[in-house]
This record gives sequence, structure tokens and C-alpha cells, in this order.
Amino acid sequence: MIDIIDELLWREQIAQSTDLGALHEALSAGPMTLYCGFDPTAPSLHLGNLAQILTVRRFQQAGHRPLALVGGATGLIGDPKSTGERTLNSEEIVQDWVGRIRAQLERFYDFDGPNAAVVVNNYDWTKSMSVLEFLRDIGKHFSVNRMLDREAVAARLAKDGISYTEFSYQLLQSFDFLELFRRYGCVLQTGGSDQWGNITAGVDLIRRTEQTSVHALTTPLLTKADGSKFGKTETGTIWLDPALTSPYDFFQFWLNADDRDVKNLLHTFSFKSREEIAELLLATEERPHERAAQRALAEELTDLVHGLHERESAEAAGRALFGHGDLAALPHATLAAALREAAHAGVQADEVIDGALPSIDELLTRSGLVSSKSAARRTIAEGGAYANNERITDENWRPTTENLLHGEWLVLRRGKRSVAGIQLFPSS
Repeated sequence: MIDIIDELLWREQIAQSTDLGALHEALSAGPMTLYCGFDPTAPSLHLGNLAQILTVRRFQQAGHRPLALVGGATGLIGDPKSTGERTLNSEEIVQDWVGRIRAQLERFYDFDGPNAAVVVNNYDWTKSMSVLEFLRDIGKHFSVNRMLDREAVAARLAKDGISYTEFSYQLLQSFDFLELFRRYGCVLQTGGSDQWGNITAGVDLIRRTEQTSVHALTTPLLTKADGSKFGKTETGTIWLDPALTSPYDFFQFWLNADDRDVKNLLHTFSFKSREEIAELLLATEERPHERAAQRALAEELTDLVHGLHERESAEAAGRALFGHGDLAALPHATLAAALREAAHAGVQADEVIDGALPSIDELLTRSGLVSSKSAARRTIAEGGAYANNERITDENWRPTTENLLHGEWLVLRRGKRSVAGIQLFPSS
């Protein structure tokens, strides 16, 4: 059996623990049941959730039994944020998101064998519980004074206040731990370090009601070397749902990771061995231009989240954009995602005259690849202008609608490295 605590320590993935020595001893004694919760506050999980998903996956690979909890009940309430009150979603929306997130979670765990994973929904044990039962059986064990000490609650009280609904969230999450202890013998909850207060409240509830000790462990919250939030880009959150973040964009996110972040990302997300990770870090230090660690992350995680086929399509798109593949062979969705990630500009349908778009010097300028039409003409004269990977030598050339890939896109390139897209829009 893998020593999961040793594994997490060398990966620097333990932020807090109730008693790490006692947890290590319990894990070494045999398989343990643990859980991590995911609230449906959006239609998809994101990269922050992925760090927690993969921590639980490591426990399963080490021989332990994971429970993946989807918060059909807690998702109706919302964990307090320090920035302000959440907007409550309808029960219909939340239950729809529960189904989507459940399907995403099922991709990451093994549901066969002696330590088969189980996906659970906390709505199942809260929907029939009365307010009086909850207050008497659960609320009685909580100190308001301790609840007020929680960082997010304190920040809200100092600012605009907090509703009783969100203030009560900690009781619901604690009740989950108690129910999972009773139903499945669950004795460990994991989560991000921002959940420490909620998790230890559940530990305390079990101690008070069941007169026994259970465990808690959190992982560090991920931030980039520049201080920005991990999993966010200029265009928004990196989601696990391909309809919200395309596999191409997902692949590129890892490929473009800062060298300063790559050690932490490999430790957090990769399942490669210590030796493999050490080799990748050395390669990145000695030959940073090759981006060996970033490419390894992009390949491994795109395979894991989206599958081999989507990863190969994302790689093919990257090659084709820079003249090393067939642009016409790329699926429409992959090409569109790749060009939306690059610089791009539009042409309205009423600008198309007799099937011809504006001239190439106008399109190069409009796309931002050059600063002016005169610069565009110099680029063409020097042999550095390409449309759909074909060199353009005539500054008066006008692409036609037949040149548009999937009837919508023209790929422009200046030199070897600068790419942009021209998209045809219907008349406004």
C-alpha cells in the first residue's frame, strides 16, 4: 500500500491536519473511508476543484475508499464568501447542476473493487429533516462564538453583515460529516485550507455526538507566482466542462504556465513519479524554451479531463496554426476555440463584395498582426504574410468566401510565430 501521507508531504500538499501522526497511523493500519464535498454553485467544476478531486484520487490509488459528495443541499445555501452574499439559485437549477457535477466526478474515480468510490448527495439526508430536528439534534452542539471566529464570517460582519442562511452553512457541512460517518464509516474529510473551519466543526460534532475522534486534512490554496488566482485567465475561469472551456484552451492553459509555477503544478496535479517530476524540472531549468514540464502537464491533464482524442485535436490545432498541419482537417469547434484564444477580428457580411472579403493588407491590419497597411505591404513583400498557411505575395489579394474554413474563419500569420483569425459575421 502506498504511504499516502508521505506522498502528500513530498508533494507539499498538506496545509493543516487535526493530528497528522494519528492520521498516518490510522491510514497505515488499513483502508480508510474519506470524503470531499463539491457544491453545485455553477454548472461545472473548475481547476480549484480539480486539485481536491485529485487529492482524493491519490487516496483511492493508495487503497482507501473515497466518497465524492455533491452538495444538493449545501448548494442551495452557499458557503459564505468574504466578498458578499451569494445569489441563491432555484432548486431546479441546483439539481440540474448536481447531475452535471456528479457526471464530472465519476470520470476521476474507480467504482469497482474493494475500495470502490461512491458518489453521494447531501440532499438525500436533509430533505426530510424538520427545522426543529435540525436545531435540536445539530444546532445544539455549536457555539456561536466559535462560528463568529471563522475568517469569512468575521470579514462579512465587519463589512455588510451576513444572512442567517449563510451563517448556518457550517452546520450543514458538519452534519454531512456526521451522516457519512454513520452511514459509511467515514473518518476523514479533505478540502482546501479555506474550508478548515467548516471541516473541524464537523470533527467536533462527531466527537460530541458519537464520542469518537475523526480526522481532517486540508491542502494549500493554489496561487500563481505573480500573486493572481490560479485557474483564472484574462478570459475567465478554467472549467472542466468542454462547453465552457474548450479542450484547446484547457491544453494551452497548462502549456503557457509560468516556469515559476511549474514545480507546484506538477506536485499538485501530476501523477508522475518523483523521478519523472525531477527530470521535468531539470529540463525546464536547463532548456526553458522547450517547455518540457508544461507540455507534460498539458498532455497528462487534458487526457485525464477530456480524453486522448480531444488532447490530440488540441495539439493538432496548435501545430496547424503555425504551419505544421492541415488547418482544413481541424474540427470547427477546435479551430474556433484556438482562434478566439489568439488575436482575432471580424468582417461583416455586407463587406463581402461578389464573394470577396477586404484586401489582405486591410485584414492584416485589422487583425492586429501589423500596425498599418504600409506595414502589411512590407510584410507581404518580405514573404512573411500567410493566409491559411499559404504565403501571400500579392498585396492586392482578396480572399473569397471559398477560402473561409468552415465557412467562417480565415487564419492569418505573420512570420513563424504571430497568428490571428478573421471571422465572418452575418450582417447586423
